[in-house]
Amino acid sequence: MAAELHPCSGKLIGLSNSNRTAQRNQPVQEFNHGLVLSREQLKDRDVFTVRIDKKVNSWSGSIEIGVTSLDPAGLDFPSSATGLKGGSWIVSGCSVLRDGRSVLEEYGRDLDQLSEGDRVGIQRSTHGELHLWVNGQDCGAAASGLPTGLWAVVDLYGKCTQVTVVSCEPPSLAERDTERETVEEREQEDEDEEEEVVVFAPLTKCNVNSPAGGGGARLGAVTGGMLTNDALLFHEKCGTLIKLSNNNKTAERRRPLDEFNNGVVMTNRPLRHNEMFEIRIDKLVDKWSGSIEIGVTTHNPNNLDYPATMTNLRSGTIMMSGCGILTNGKGTRREYCEFSLDELQEGDHIGLMHKASGALHFYINGIDQGVAAAQTPAIVYAVVDLYGMAVKVTIVHNHNHSDRLRRNNAIMRALSPDVGRPRPARSLTPDPDTPDRLLFHSNCGQKAAIISEGRTALRPHATDDFNHGVVLSGRPLHSNEVFQVRIDKMVDKWAGSIEIGVTTHNPAYLQLPSTMTNLRSGTWMMTGNGVMHNGTTILDEYGHNLDRLKAGDTVGVVRKEDGSLHFFVNGVAQGPAAWNVPPSVYAVVDLYGQAAQATIMDDVDLPTLPEDSSDGPTVMSPSSPCSVAGGNSANDLRFHQLHGTNAVITNGGRTALRQNCRSEFNDAIVISNRCLRDGELFEIVIQKMVDRWSGSIEAGVTAIRPEELEFPNTMTDIDYDTWMLSGTAIMQDGNTMRNNYGCDLDTLTTGSRIGMMRSATGDLHYYINGVDQGVACTGLPPEVYAVIDLYGQCVQVSITSSSGPQDNSLCTSNITESSFPIHSPVAGVAHRLHSKHGKNVVLLGEGCQAVRVGGYAHGIVFSAKELKTDELFEVKIDEVDDQWSGSLHMGLTTLAPPELPSCPMSGLSPSLTQLRSKVTWLLAGSEVRRNGLLQRQNYGASLDRLTVGNRVGVKRCSDDTMHVLIDGEDMGPAATAVAKNVYAVLDLYGRVTAVSIVSSSVLEDAGSVKAPSLSSDSCSEGEEDRTPVEGGEPALVPNTVMAFLENHGKNIQLSHENLTAARVSSYNQGLLVTAQPLPRQQLFQVLCIDRLNASWTSSLSLGVIGHSPDRLNFPSTACCLKRSVWLLQRDSVFHNSLKICENYGPNLDTCPEGTVLGLLVDGNSCLHLYVNGMDQGVAAQDIPTPCYPLIDLYGQCEQVTIVTNNVATVGGESVKARFQGDMEKADMVDGIKESVCWMPHPEVNPNKTCEYQALCSRFKDLLTLPDGYFNEDAKYNLCYCESCHKLRGDESYHKRGEPPRDYALPFGWCRFALRSEPHCDVSNSFKQWHIAYHGTSVGALRRTLDHAQLLSGTSSIFSVSPVKTEGPNGYSEPEENSSNSLPDRDREVPRVQLSPTMLQYVCHSLPLFSTLFRDPRSHCCHQAQVGFQVCVRPGSYKVGPQTLGAIEPLDPRFSNTEIEWITKDQGGTLLYGLLIRVE
Repeated sequence: MAAELHPCSGKLIGLSNSNRTAQRNQPVQEFNHGLVLSREQLKDRDVFTVRIDKKVNSWSGSIEIGVTSLDPAGLDFPSSATGLKGGSWIVSGCSVLRDGRSVLEEYGRDLDQLSEGDRVGIQRSTHGELHLWVNGQDCGAAASGLPTGLWAVVDLYGKCTQVTVVSCEPPSLAERDTERETVEEREQEDEDEEEEVVVFAPLTKCNVNSPAGGGGARLGAVTGGMLTNDALLFHEKCGTLIKLSNNNKTAERRRPLDEFNNGVVMTNRPLRHNEMFEIRIDKLVDKWSGSIEIGVTTHNPNNLDYPATMTNLRSGTIMMSGCGILTNGKGTRREYCEFSLDELQEGDHIGLMHKASGALHFYINGIDQGVAAAQTPAIVYAVVDLYGMAVKVTIVHNHNHSDRLRRNNAIMRALSPDVGRPRPARSLTPDPDTPDRLLFHSNCGQKAAIISEGRTALRPHATDDFNHGVVLSGRPLHSNEVFQVRIDKMVDKWAGSIEIGVTTHNPAYLQLPSTMTNLRSGTWMMTGNGVMHNGTTILDEYGHNLDRLKAGDTVGVVRKEDGSLHFFVNGVAQGPAAWNVPPSVYAVVDLYGQAAQATIMDDVDLPTLPEDSSDGPTVMSPSSPCSVAGGNSANDLRFHQLHGTNAVITNGGRTALRQNCRSEFNDAIVISNRCLRDGELFEIVIQKMVDRWSGSIEAGVTAIRPEELEFPNTMTDIDYDTWMLSGTAIMQDGNTMRNNYGCDLDTLTTGSRIGMMRSATGDLHYYINGVDQGVACTGLPPEVYAVIDLYGQCVQVSITSSSGPQDNSLCTSNITESSFPIHSPVAGVAHRLHSKHGKNVVLLGEGCQAVRVGGYAHGIVFSAKELKTDELFEVKIDEVDDQWSGSLHMGLTTLAPPELPSCPMSGLSPSLTQLRSKVTWLLAGSEVRRNGLLQRQNYGASLDRLTVGNRVGVKRCSDDTMHVLIDGEDMGPAATAVAKNVYAVLDLYGRVTAVSIVSSSVLEDAGSVKAPSLSSDSCSEGEEDRTPVEGGEPALVPNTVMAFLENHGKNIQLSHENLTAARVSSYNQGLLVTAQPLPRQQLFQVLCIDRLNASWTSSLSLGVIGHSPDRLNFPSTACCLKRSVWLLQRDSVFHNSLKICENYGPNLDTCPEGTVLGLLVDGNSCLHLYVNGMDQGVAAQDIPTPCYPLIDLYGQCEQVTIVTNNVATVGGESVKARFQGDMEKADMVDGIKESVCWMPHPEVNPNKTCEYQALCSRFKDLLTLPDGYFNEDAKYNLCYCESCHKLRGDESYHKRGEPPRDYALPFGWCRFALRSEPHCDVSNSFKQWHIAYHGTSVGALRRTLDHAQLLSGTSSIFSVSPVKTEGPNGYSEPEENSSNSLPDRDREVPRVQLSPTMLQYVCHSLPLFSTLFRDPRSHCCHQAQVGFQVCVRPGSYKVGPQTLGAIEPLDPRFSNTEIEWITKDQGGTLLYGLLIRVE
C-alpha cells in the first residue's frame, strides 16, 4: 500500500509533502484535534511507520498510534484518538485502549518519552495481533483478535506537532538500521566492555578459610572473559515499570518523572554465602523524596507478585531504606549506619553480602557498614527497589573498579584520619595550636581563593562576579564544635550576602556549584533569614537576616551531639534550624553577593550552647523537638513518603510543603505514615502561607491506605472512606454533610495549629490551637490515616510535639468550656491531699498521689485545705483494676479532715456514699447524691467510664453550686445551696486504684498564667459573675522595678524618674524600651494613655525585643525593627515586621485615654497582652530570655506612664491597693457584686470617647424620652461595640438567676441603664431572675417605659398577642374571631415573646423595625434599631421553639427549639436597660 495519509483528517491538521507529512496548526494554543489516518487499509504484516518531526514542551502527553475499522472518508473526527469507537485500538503512552477503554496498562515503550527523530509504527500480524514498533524494534503483542480491513491511526496530540510517514512495508523489508542509541547508552556499553568480567564460584571449605576468601569481598574468581550462566543478573520478572538491558545487568524505571514506585528488581538466583552483590547508581532524578532501597528476600521471583515498593512485603524481607533497616516492612533499626541511601549520588556503589554465619552486611562504596541482621535464612535473593529519586542501576562484577576505589578514599577521608581510634572529646573552642585546627579546604569555587594558610577565603574580583565563591572546611566538624567566620570585606554592588551551613560532601571530590543552595543532597544552608535543605526552603523566618550583616560581623554554625543544627550571628544563638543532621559534616561558607572575604575565627569566647535545644530560637523551628514531633521519641507520627505531585516531604518526614506555591495551588496532599490510634492527636502548625489564592488548608482522615491511594488534585475529590474539613464544611466522600462547624480553616494564619483525633467511640474531633471544636462527625472506622491538603494559600506545615495520645476518651460535648493543662504530680503543685484518709489508702509524692493498696473500698481522701470559691480541685486517673465494678466518687463535704480521729480507719466510712456525719455532695457514676440520698440522675458523663489518663475535677462556684469537670469540660451545676467552707473529697472505689493531683490553688487558663485583675468602682456588665482574685496572684514572681531606658527615639522626653515618657513633636520617632529585662511571669503595665492627640491617625503599639537595647539605633517606627521583635499593633501581632496573627485582642488604635496596657511572658515563653487587667490570651510563642518591653508612641498617643506599686492610676489608687480581693461597698450595686475589672475614673471613662456610644446617645436624644426613665449614673451605660467589649474582656455568654440560665451579651448594641421602680425588689430581681431580650419599635418605646413593663398591643418583632388562658397542656394558640364577651375563666391574656440572645436571634427580624435618622453632628443618615434588656422571673415563662422559620442555628449556644421564651405574667418582667444599635 502507499505510504500516505488520508486527505480527511482532524480540523487542525495540515497535510503536505504529497500527503506524507501532517502538521498540527496552532501547536502552542491547541493540544488536540490532530487526528490522521492512512490513505488505504493496512495489509497484514505491513508496518505503518511515521517519524516524529517536531515537538513542543507546552503540553503533557504526546503521539498516539493505533488502528481503526472506521472508514476515514465518512468519519466524524473526534478531538483525539482515544475518542474513536466502533472497533479501534490505540496505544497511548504505555497503555493500550480499545474503543476508549484501557485493556493493557503497561506495554512497550512509553510514547510520551519519544524524541524528535524517533520512529514509531503499527502492525496487524497474520494472526490478528496488534504490534507496536519503536525505532525498528517490535514491542510485542498489544492486543489480539483484530479484524481485517483496518486503517492506521496517528494522533498528533500534546507535545507532538508534526510527523512524516516513512514506510509501510513488512518488517523484513523495513529499515532496521534506524534504531537510535543515546549517548548515555553508548557510553554504558563502552564501559561494560572495559570491565573485567568476574564470576564468583561456589565457595568450598578450603577457600573460605584461605586468606583470599576470608576478606569477604576478595573471593576466588573465575578468570576469563566470558560471563557464565551462573553470574548474578537481574531476573526477567520484575516490577511493572522496570526495563532491563545490558544482558539484564542494568535496570531502569520507566517514566521516572511521573511514577516513583513499581521499580522492584531481584537477582536471577539466590546469593551464595560470602558472595558480594553490588550495584552502581547510574541515574537519579531530582523530583521525589526517598531513593534507592536494597536488601534480601526469601521469595522466589518466579512466584512473587511484585509489590509497588518492597517495604510493603510483610514476610521474608530485610531492606535497607535511608539509614535504617526494615524487616518485613517494619523498622527494626533506625540508625544502622552513618550514610543514608537517600543522600547517595550517581556513581556511588551499594553492596550487600550474606555471610556464612547468617549475618547480613551492607557496603557503601566498598565500606562495610556492619551487621544489619544477625540471622537470615539460608536461601535469599538480592532485591533492589528503584524508588523515588533512583532511576537506573547496574550490577557491578568488578569489585576493584577504580571508580569505587576513588569513592572509597573520599569516604575514608570524610570519616577523618583517626578512623578506628577513639576520638578525644572536643570542646566548643578548639585549640588553634593543635594540628586538628579548622581551615578552609584548598578546593574552592571558581572565583574564590584561599589565603593566610587556609584561614581566609575571598573573592578577588568581587565587583565583577557575585557567585562561584563556595568554600568548605578542610575536615569534618566534630560534635558541638563551632565553626565561626568573620566577614572581613563587603562590596555594595550586589544583592544577597554570605551564606553558611554544612554538607556531607567531601570537598576533595565535590564539583563545587555556583551557589551552595544549588546542591540537591546532603546540604543545610542558612541564607538570608531562612534555612534551606537540599535547595528547598524548610524555614522561612529564622533568626537574623544575613543579608544585613556588615564587615566585622560574625556568623557560625554547630552540629550538636543530638543531631540538631544551630546557627550563630555575632555570637547570639539563633536556635535549632534542623534536626537529624548526620555526623561528619563539613562546614560551608558561600561568599555570595556582597560578601567578598571571610576569616575563620579561633576565638576563645565563643558562645555556650544552651543545654536545651528549645532555648534560643526566635521562631518556632519545624525541626525543633519543642515544636515538632521529632523531639518526642515515643511519637512516631510522620508524613508518609507517598504524597501528591506538588508536595515535598522534608525534615525527616515532619515537614510538608507545596513546591511552586505561586504557580500551583493543588496536587499537594500529604498523609500520615500510619493509622491514628484511638484518642491520638495528629496536630500540625501552619508555617507558611501565600496570599495569591482563595481557599486554604483542608484537613481530615481517610480509611484508604497510602499505598492504595491514587492522589487526586484535592482530597475532597475522593468519593469513598474520606472525611474532610474544608473551610467550615464537614465533607464525607466529597459531599457536604454539615455546614458552619465550630471553626473556619480559611481564616487560619501562620502559626495556627490544627489537630485531628478519632475518639474511642468513633467520633472525629478537630482542635484549633489546642481547643477542641467538638464532634465533627461520627461512625468512623477503626483504622484511619490523617490527611492534610496543602491547598490554596497554605504552603508549608510541620507536625508538632502535641501530636500523640490525648486524654479525652470521655469527650461528650461539641463545645469545651475550658481546657486545663496536665501537670505532673511533683513537688511544687499547690494542691495536696490530707494526711487523714481511708485505711486502704497510701499517700505518695508529698501528698500529691493516692494509691488504694487493698480491697475495693476504704479509699476516701480529702483535699488538704478548704477550697476557695471557683477553685478547681482536679486529679488524673493513674491506675485501674478491672476485677472490680464501680469507679471513682468525687464531691464536696463540710467534714473537716483535721477533726477526724488520729486513727482514720475508725472514723471514716468504707465508701463516700455512706459518709453522712457531715453534709456531703458527691457524684457517683452519673448520679448526684447529698448525704447518700439521690438528688439527680443522668448528670453529664458517667464516672464509671473513667480510665487511665482521664481527669476529674470539682469546684464550688460563686453561685453556691457544685460543678464537676471531666477532662477539662464543665458538666454544669450538679448541686445547689452548697455551703462555703467545704473540702474536696474523693473515693478510690472499685476500678480506680490510684490518682494524682494535676491542679493548683490558682485558677489556670490553658497554657497561660493570669495576672491579677484590677478592680474599680466602675462596672463592666452589671449581671456578670466574676470573683476577685484574693491576695493577688500567687504564681507571679515579686515585681522588678521597671523604668524607661535613656536610649530612645529622638522625639521622646522622659520625666518622673524615667517612669513617664512623652513624644514632644511630630507623629513618629517615639520608640521606648525599658532599662530592665522583663522577668518571666511579671506583668509590666503602662497607663495608656496619658494624653491623646486627635490630629493624628493610628496610635500606640507595644511588644518585646529579644536583644539588649543599650546600643540600639532606633528607627522612626517600631515596624522597622526586624531583628528578634514581637510587636502588637492595632489588632494584629507582628514578628520581625511580618504579620503572624490577626484579630488578636482589641484594636489598640481605639484605646481611649486612661487605658492600662500590660505585657507578660509566662513560664512557657508565651507573650500575653493585658488590657485593663484582662488577659487577651497568647499573642506569640517562643519569646527569648532576656526580653525587653518595647513601646512606640505613635500617632495619637503622645504620653504613657509605667504603672508601679508607688504610681497611682488615674483613679487615684495604687495598683497594689486595687489588687485586693475584698470588694468595697462601692463595688456593690443594689446588693449585686459587680465585675472586678479595672476601669478608668469617670472623668476619663472610655465610654465618653467611644464614637459608637456617642452616636447611639445622640439617637437616644432624638427620641426625646424623659430623663427620669434612665439611671442618673452614666457608668452603668455600657457599649458593646467590638472595641469596648474587647477592652473589658467580656465573655460572650453568662449565667444568671436561680436556677442559673445562660444568656448572651448584646454585642454590637449600646445599653442605657433604666431607673428601677421604688416598689421593685431590685436585689432579688437582679440576682435571682433570668436575663432576656425583647425587640420592639421606636413607636412603642414611650408606652412601654410609661408602664415600666412589656404590654399587649405594642409593636414588636416578637408578637405580643392575646392567647387563651393556659390549659392543662400549656399555652394554646390564638383563635380567630375571638370575643371579648367570654366568661372570666376564658378571658384572653397577653403573651410576650422574649429570647436569651440579642446577637443572633433578634437580629433576624430587626430590619423590619429599623428607623432612618440623620446624625445631627455628621449629617449622615443611619439605620437604628431598639430593644429592651429585661429581667424575667423564673417560672413565669415557658421555653419554646423559634417562630422565624430559620433552618440554621440562630445562636451556637442555644438550640432553635429553646430560643423563645413566652410569658403572660404581667409582673414577670422588669425592664433593665434600653438597647440601641446603629448601622
